[in-house]
Amino acid sequence: MSLPAADRLRRSWRAKQRGNALTAIAVVVCSMLAGALYTLAIGEDVNWDWQNYHEYNVWAVLNGRYGVDVVPPGFQTYFNPLVYFPVYYLRHVLPAPYGLMIIGAVHGLNLALICLFARLVLRQAATIASVAAVVVIAASGPMALSEVGTSFSDVLLALPVIAGCLLILVADRRPAICVLLAGLLIGAAVGLKLTNVVYAIGAAAALLVSARPLQAITLLGIGGIVGAALTGGEWCLITWRDTGNPIFPLFNALFQSSEVAGVNLMDAQFMPHGVLDALAYPFYWLIGDHRGAEHPFRDARFAVVMVLLVLGLWVRARRKSAILTRGDVQLVVLFAASYLAWLGLFSIQRYAVVLELLCGPLIVLLLARLAASVGPTWLTASPRPLAALTLTVAAAIAAWSQPADWWHRPWSDVYRPKIAHELDQPATYFILGKPLAYIAPQLPSESRFYLLADIAVPIVPGGIFDQRIRAGLKAPLPGGVRELHMRGDPDRSALLDHYELTSDRSRPCVTIEGARPGTVIESCPLIARTAH
Repeated sequence: MSLPAADRLRRSWRAKQRGNALTAIAVVVCSMLAGALYTLAIGEDVNWDWQNYHEYNVWAVLNGRYGVDVVPPGFQTYFNPLVYFPVYYLRHVLPAPYGLMIIGAVHGLNLALICLFARLVLRQAATIASVAAVVVIAASGPMALSEVGTSFSDVLLALPVIAGCLLILVADRRPAICVLLAGLLIGAAVGLKLTNVVYAIGAAAALLVSARPLQAITLLGIGGIVGAALTGGEWCLITWRDTGNPIFPLFNALFQSSEVAGVNLMDAQFMPHGVLDALAYPFYWLIGDHRGAEHPFRDARFAVVMVLLVLGLWVRARRKSAILTRGDVQLVVLFAASYLAWLGLFSIQRYAVVLELLCGPLIVLLLARLAASVGPTWLTASPRPLAALTLTVAAAIAAWSQPADWWHRPWSDVYRPKIAHELDQPATYFILGKPLAYIAPQLPSESRFYLLADIAVPIVPGGIFDQRIRAGLKAPLPGGVRELHMRGDPDRSALLDHYELTSDRSRPCVTIEGARPGTVIESCPLIARTAH
């Protein structure tokens, strides 16, 4: 090769690299901008979990409340708060709406990651049209959209989980390092939120299809243990010290904390009833039957995945030859194993955000492989018909999708409650409902907060929580003893009988505006029964 030709080749290569870098930057910027603008459009996040424990748990850590209060958010009190620190600080340090817009921008990075995922996993099938279809499907996911710009951690932790899954699927040249790093990322996500364990199961199942499954699973396990220890190890030790159960109150049949019953606490409200019911879940979501979530949503992508997988099995049986590569099979196994683990453990739709985002690459991959398997037809004669079909399917899924709404306030009415002067003094508060823990930071910092209304964590007579409450009552505060409840909730005042307390009807109750528009919190003074 002549010197001028070599120079031209080098210049061409450098220009291509600059073009790729600029494209990557543009994708990242657009993804973050989309997340930020969507947050601006939907308003201030005031979801139920934020009201219950996302806000309180971080505040409690920062203010040393775990030795003062008694489980104001109920059983969620001891969930790892580390993942909620970023949104807490951004929400409190920056003026609205900028803090949550930054969180929304970070959530938007999932689109950039899915774009990279599609390019690397689809390989030769990664055309502009196919990658665009993947992004359209991912960007319209009803659960992912519902969490953008909120305190929910599922969409945030989707970033390390999807990155870990991608490392497993592209671990061709340096499999040991890729799998170890994948374990570290997925393990870190599990340490921050235990529900991500379903993706660890899926990743391990995918490695069974790898060239050296035993070695790969071992490396994944080592990385996972290290990752989980880094993000959740310290919190588990603190919880173990305080309650006798490192993941209190979960799996208490194993750890036997004396503060709750010796049972394995599970949220089974959305679990399927039998095999046929489980198989029908994707089609329930297709028609808007929102089992799996408290609020309505509609989603076609899981039904499309199921139909394409069945069609793929049928084509393979007819052809009696594989239509998927080993890498393709790994993606299918990872998705299917994670989905089955999710379905069997809790079936809570928010915990399936990663699967929802991965539906895009999986749908486009299956369409491409099915098109290639049918032989020379109008669909494969040129790239255009397949591209048109793929984009049409993606557009239809996006158009049909309806995101859930976990409660928002307009930015013109940001939540800043006014506290009545009757509550200016530190007081002892008995909380008679959920979610009310978010109001604790709004009241005098020397106050105490005791929840009596959590069915999963009832106050055990003589236990550490009961002793703390009784010690607090023996050390009265200037504001006296009061209760907190949501107006319209069932009357739970009978819970006060255990502590010989009753309403003091000689003094009026006061109200606090609730975070959810239209809700009101009431605080009523209490008095000892003997003084009544």
